[in-house]
Amino acid sequence: MAEAALRTAGLRRLFGGLAAVNGVSLECHVGHLHAVIGPNGAGKTTLINLLSGDLLPSAGCIEIRGREVTGLGAHRISQLGVGRSYQRTNVFMGFSVFENCRLAAQSRLPSSLRFLQPAASYRAVNQAAEQAVEFVGLSVRSKVRASDLSHGGRRQLEVAMTLATAPTVLLLDEPLAGMGAEEAASMVELLRKLVQDHAILLVEHDMDAVFALAATLTVMVNGSVLASGAPPEIRANPQVQEAYLGGADE
Repeated sequence: MAEAALRTAGLRRLFGGLAAVNGVSLECHVGHLHAVIGPNGAGKTTLINLLSGDLLPSAGCIEIRGREVTGLGAHRISQLGVGRSYQRTNVFMGFSVFENCRLAAQSRLPSSLRFLQPAASYRAVNQAAEQAVEFVGLSVRSKVRASDLSHGGRRQLEVAMTLATAPTVLLLDEPLAGMGAEEAASMVELLRKLVQDHAILLVEHDMDAVFALAATLTVMVNGSVLASGAPPEIRANPQVQEAYLGGADE
């Protein structure tokens, strides 16, 4: 298998005496979706915060495409090709769909010190924004303010903003949360498209979506990895059934 786009070894984060993430090792490859599941409080979001640079690890190693990035801040991790979404939608409500994506794309410019140059003059930035909007299916709503989108539309927009930064690795924290059946189905199809050219680490509670999408599943409980493997292995694992999937089959 090709070199991992994202790899962790023995990743640990302590909050006082609590190990919120305790010795987690995993890999994500382009073309594969790696889902992390577990009950509330298992450490899943803390793990994403460590991988994105929003939190510093207490121990362990993080690599992006073979380069160690342990301890780098969020802006440097992002510039190295890691994009993320959040549990709560994180968009600029007063901006249009296109403006949100253009702002994200501008973060890839080598300098932000061109205050007098109109944003519309950045051809590459505008093109990246347009392509991201089109990819997620929001082209017909590109001029609509984010505040006027549905919850599912804002989730799509957040993914588009992430795509506008040209990431290799996507860290997606519960992108289906709060969606109805139709919106969730659309997001699942979007994730299927995304994984073709990206390495995706997905935290999600919708088990139907997880088992439909994931090539690899890692189950976390109390900060530690309980099991990791292909979906059929995880579904059949008695420990996983007891801890998370609702008990063993009768």
